[in-house]
Amino acid sequence: MKLIILDHNGVINQNSETFIKTPEEWVPIPGSLEAIARLTHAGYRVITATNQSGIGRGLLDMATFNAINEKMYKAVAQAGGRIDSIFFCPHTNADKCNCRKPKTGMFEEIMQRYGTDLKNTPIIGDALRDLQAADAIGALPVLLLTGKGRMTQEQNELPPHTLIFDDLSAAADAITGRG
Repeated sequence: MKLIILDHNGVINQNSETFIKTPEEWVPIPGSLEAIARLTHAGYRVITATNQSGIGRGLLDMATFNAINEKMYKAVAQAGGRIDSIFFCPHTNADKCNCRKPKTGMFEEIMQRYGTDLKNTPIIGDALRDLQAADAIGALPVLLLTGKGRMTQEQNELPPHTLIFDDLSAAADAITGRG
């Protein structure tokens, strides 16, 4: 089984310093939906793993989060792709949970749910915590320069073997052998 794990904000959709709180605020990054379609057609199961502390902060409720995800599912489907599942952490830093990236709880749940390890599975994000979680679980950290990606790259703290791409489209092309 070929898996690929994507963060949401800054990878699939535009990032917002004030959180994505409504479906109207969810805006795909140009080319990201088509990239997911290419990954789907190449046989990848596309999974998202996202920190969503806006829920824990009371900025949005589960019904709104589900409406945002429904918009994303529909947009990806219209582009010819599919997101197989969404894993998320609703907690804030203060909660000290095991699921909030850079911790690996979400990825452990993915391994259990899909009955596989994540060795060399691409985990794509725009923040250092995405890459640290990927590295800690034995996956392949992939940094996109969209969202917070350029700022993350400038920190010079990337895990070894981190791959870097301009955007999800470029990463999808490289992963599927089209790039």
